[in-house]
Amino acid sequence: MDDLAARRDALRQAATAPGADPGSLLDAALTELDGAIDALAAAEAGSADDQPGGGVPDALRAERRLLHAAFQEASVALFLLTADGTIRRANGEAAALLGAPAGYATGKQLTVFVDPPQRAAVQTQLAAVVRTGEPRQAACRILAPGGPAAVTLAVTGINLPGEPPLLAATVMPGRPRQGSLGKPGPAQAEPDPAPGNGRRVTTLARRLDMVTAVTRLLLDNSTFSEAVTIQRCARLLAGELADWIIVDVARDGGLRRQVVAGPRGPEADEAVRAVRAVDPEPSTLPWQVHETAKSALLAHVDDAAALGADADGTPLLMRLRVTSLLVVPVSDGADSNGTLTLARSASSGHFTVADLALAEDLAGHLAVAMRTDQMFRRRSQVAEALQASLLQGRLPEVPGLELAASAISASGWQELSGDFYDVFRTPSGWAIAMGDVSGIGQEAAAMTAAARHSIRALAHAQPDPPDVLAAASEVLLSGDYGERFATAILAVPEIDSPDTPGAGCRVRLGNAGHPGPAVVRADGRVEIASGEALPLGLLPGAEPGAADLELRSGDLLVLYTNGVTQACTRDWEFFEDQLADALAATAGRSAAEVVRAVTEQVTDFCNGEFRDDVTVLAMRVP
Repeated sequence: MDDLAARRDALRQAATAPGADPGSLLDAALTELDGAIDALAAAEAGSADDQPGGGVPDALRAERRLLHAAFQEASVALFLLTADGTIRRANGEAAALLGAPAGYATGKQLTVFVDPPQRAAVQTQLAAVVRTGEPRQAACRILAPGGPAAVTLAVTGINLPGEPPLLAATVMPGRPRQGSLGKPGPAQAEPDPAPGNGRRVTTLARRLDMVTAVTRLLLDNSTFSEAVTIQRCARLLAGELADWIIVDVARDGGLRRQVVAGPRGPEADEAVRAVRAVDPEPSTLPWQVHETAKSALLAHVDDAAALGADADGTPLLMRLRVTSLLVVPVSDGADSNGTLTLARSASSGHFTVADLALAEDLAGHLAVAMRTDQMFRRRSQVAEALQASLLQGRLPEVPGLELAASAISASGWQELSGDFYDVFRTPSGWAIAMGDVSGIGQEAAAMTAAARHSIRALAHAQPDPPDVLAAASEVLLSGDYGERFATAILAVPEIDSPDTPGAGCRVRLGNAGHPGPAVVRADGRVEIASGEALPLGLLPGAEPGAADLELRSGDLLVLYTNGVTQACTRDWEFFEDQLADALAATAGRSAAEVVRAVTEQVTDFCNGEFRDDVTVLAMRVP
């Protein structure tokens, strides 16, 4: 005991040392445990020998050891079963056949390791041996690591005085010549060689390729859609790592079945529909894995209800013809987003610990991708809400004028735009503002909001547009916007009474570095003003430019951002050179038609590849 305690302490210290090898320490601990068990067994035997009538003759103990050794070292697979078919012991060949330690099989039903379609027949033959006492044999397929192996199962009853009946089952390669049922007959060998190193290398290479493909899929995801990400990942894994892939996602305090992917065909499609229609219940394995955040590996499934049942009560495992299950949590280390279930049929072999490690790694990648999708979706929603606050969804009705506007984001709403336009009342009438902040993103949006609301507020106190823009520039200079600046144009129309002969309107303009507006006359003439002065928020004391325009019936004033003028082809031809011709072609059209025509021509000109946001606003005198 002193020696054992000393070695235990040494192992414990070694386990905490830097660079400790867990594998070798575990082997050493198990070796010490085996030694302790042997010592306890010897002590128990000695205690029995010391009691009156409890002694066991040395010859009998030697006979027991001989029988035990013969059972373990037999060259065929042997199982010792209870009357109901539960494995009590398995020898070395049986463990090798199953591809698992002998202790793994102990306590499980023998039929768990039989191909599902043949389990009922094998169970009947076991019951027949118990009932008749006659040996029986059956042809079946054992679930070996490399897939189902055709074997002959020979079962014989063992009756010991004072003990419950036992069964001895021998598993031999091949099929009996007499058929699948009946008394024993000579077997016809069907060799089933184990996979060699070449197959292992091929398997490892395929798995590495699969991990690379999944990683590339998740990294290349441009939709930022959680549902699309999960579906693509499941389809990629199905057929590579498992026959069936099931993904359940955490929703509203429970699990909701998101994706079921597997083989194709009418029967498989029907199975997919049945499984997809059932959400995991608390009694199922996916639910338990999600709740505990711990993976589960059932190399040989012995619970038909592990995945639940369909509406008719048929276990989903039977629907899918699954014999091996692997369920891992889809977790990024902090939150559990659901579970990833991998299922294999008998022909694909059973899952191993190596499969478990790979599945956990892939589930972690999927969880990170899902978190990224959720982040971008929330960011997109915030961007759209903020963008909507900067661009009026519906322009107000201004008596005596016809207004229309359009805005296209160059980043597809994935980044906040710096463009804005606004039509609002002033104490003396109405004002129209348009601007463009340098850059994109949240910082640009903050300056955009400041510029838009500053112009709107200052226009209530300053009647002249240049003065409004000058004051707005000082407001932006006082803010913390770094090196950003904003171009802006402000138009204040003075509309004539409809009863006035030749009624129209006069427009007072203020411009701070914004592209000059265009006037489209009713007869097709186009006048484009040049941008003047410095942008807002660039230098203190900058003075915006000023101009006055006269519009008559049918004339249009078109405001636009530099996304229109800077739109270009791949040959670096700019739309600015064609803007006058494009506007001339819209003479006589309504404001909405002009905005639509200009937007479409810009889009066609650059083939939809915008360098900057495209914003257009048209004001027409009816």
